[in-house]
Amino acid sequence: MTASTQNAPAKTRADNALLSATRAELRRLVRWPATWVLGGVWLTLQMLFAFAFPYIAYATGDPDAFQGGPMDQILDSMLPQSLPETLIAGTPMFGGAIVLIFAALAVGSAYSWGTWKTVLTQGPGRAAATGGLAAAVGVCVAGLVAVSTAVTYGLSLLVAAVESQEVVAPVWGDFAASVAGSGLILGMWAAAGLFLGAVTRGPALSVGLGLLWTFAVENLLRGAAALIDGLSYATDLLPGSGAGSLAGALGAASDGADGTPGVLDVLTGPQAAVLLGVYIAVFLALTFALIRRRDVA
Repeated sequence: MTASTQNAPAKTRADNALLSATRAELRRLVRWPATWVLGGVWLTLQMLFAFAFPYIAYATGDPDAFQGGPMDQILDSMLPQSLPETLIAGTPMFGGAIVLIFAALAVGSAYSWGTWKTVLTQGPGRAAATGGLAAAVGVCVAGLVAVSTAVTYGLSLLVAAVESQEVVAPVWGDFAASVAGSGLILGMWAAAGLFLGAVTRGPALSVGLGLLWTFAVENLLRGAAALIDGLSYATDLLPGSGAGSLAGALGAASDGADGTPGVLDVLTGPQAAVLLGVYIAVFLALTFALIRRRDVA
């Protein structure tokens, strides 16, 4: 009997354990009110800032009511041809913060409720349980991107119909890149949330630390980089810098008077994509290591 034949049953059991853990975590997350509340918050923000507020500015003829700019430019930003930019613009900061909260709560609440202790001591093993949770969170993030894409496209078609504008389809290559980029950005922040939940072993502190980093620490560091020579080399490699640069490379307006908060241009698109991939790998590796090595109490 060969070694591969001997190892086959063990590998099959591990695969089955991972699949079972993923299914169990998906059932928990789908039935969890926080999943739907946070998803609804993101869709609401997307509708308000990408369509409702710009349309009010356009309809009233007052560009200063939202973000300024010529009327035709405001209208164009809500039409289907601008879908790639519209879809990804809010993901570096607002969308990222929401999925970070979701992932941190998914891990932290399992500790605070005591369910993680039962799963890790009597379930399929720590590696399978952790992998199942990470996979389930990834499926939820992918679902959020899909729903957000559908809603955004539907609203852009509605604006075109109301304003009697010709429907011009987006450049499909740009559209595909925007969808993939949104998934990569949100996936990175979700991995960061898993890591914070594993570090703190509780929901409140992990969420607080994540929001503090997302909205305050990185911005303060980038502000200090303008005053301290050489600091920009470090701040350009921060998670938010990678996320914002990828959004900027895919067409979102850079942060500024008429731009979107969190969108940057400090890295090229390929550089930002590689940086985000590295962060995802590092955050997941640290999460697995923490859950595997530490006491669950």
